[in-house]
Amino acid sequence: MTQQSPEALIDPDRAPTLAGVERAAAKVAALLPQTPLLPLEVDGQTVWCKAECLQPIGSFKIRGGWHRMSDLTPEEAAAGVVGVSSGNHAQGVAWAAKRLGIRATIVMPSNAPAMKLAATRRLGAEVVLYDRVTESRDVVAAKLLRERGGTLVHAYGDPWIIEGQGSVGIEAKAQMQARGIDGPDKVIACCGGGGLSAGLALALPDAEIVAVEPEGWDDVTRSLAAGEILSVEDLAYPTECDALQTPQTWPINFAVLEARGVRGVVVTRSEVRDAVRLAFERLHLVVEPGGAAALAAVVAGKVAVTDATLVTLSGGNVDPLKFAEIITE
Repeated sequence: MTQQSPEALIDPDRAPTLAGVERAAAKVAALLPQTPLLPLEVDGQTVWCKAECLQPIGSFKIRGGWHRMSDLTPEEAAAGVVGVSSGNHAQGVAWAAKRLGIRATIVMPSNAPAMKLAATRRLGAEVVLYDRVTESRDVVAAKLLRERGGTLVHAYGDPWIIEGQGSVGIEAKAQMQARGIDGPDKVIACCGGGGLSAGLALALPDAEIVAVEPEGWDDVTRSLAAGEILSVEDLAYPTECDALQTPQTWPINFAVLEARGVRGVVVTRSEVRDAVRLAFERLHLVVEPGGAAALAAVVAGKVAVTDATLVTLSGGNVDPLKFAEIITE
């Protein structure tokens, strides 16, 4: 086992499926109220914004965390879980672990926002810190699993996580249909490792999927263009989109994205800040920079939209001082 790569800790025979997404959506619906689907007019065109920033942990990550951990066997649950996260997935795992009575350890970067570190600990999880530039969180997690045992609950490279995140699409489609719209024909999603984008690609097979990343952390965009998995070129590249700072996608995510013809788009710091302000001014929502990346692509005109376009506002866990700085800029 000591020679295994982190990816080898994920069951190679378990692939994410539309049926799995639908099952995850039913599990989430039984547990959590729907998040609002809000119309927003941008340059005369109305798009539909899924306010996942209003989840109990402030992020869509609660979906995948619950789907994965509620499927653990009694033996697996007793052994505990190890997760890797920049902050939002950490809270999703910690929230599910607390509700299910499971011990959770989360590997998080030492420079993660203080509020995300504090929230994860407050939910009862143990936090193990690593250096984002010099260490690999996946290697740190694999070492912990060798020493302690347990199940890896990866932030995006896991079939259950992908299916759970895809439940956003199932829920949004039903909300659009209730408004007389067949469902989204285009989905613009914030993208870090590709868990949400892959889940949406499975959930909405007839929709075009656009994955949006911040500049400097555009590995998924470059990977899809190249036809092979590429890594972030500079792990020290500064960004306010801490939720989207992943070094590279995993094969399980890339396979879904590539098969569905997903394309990537990159947004700048100023474009993201514009989107954060717009969400606050027009939707009265607190959206973190990483959670506003998809909206940034729309506001900046980098993605053409229709009257059936779904935009994810994927998280709202932002430091109050940082948020105040952005909206008063």
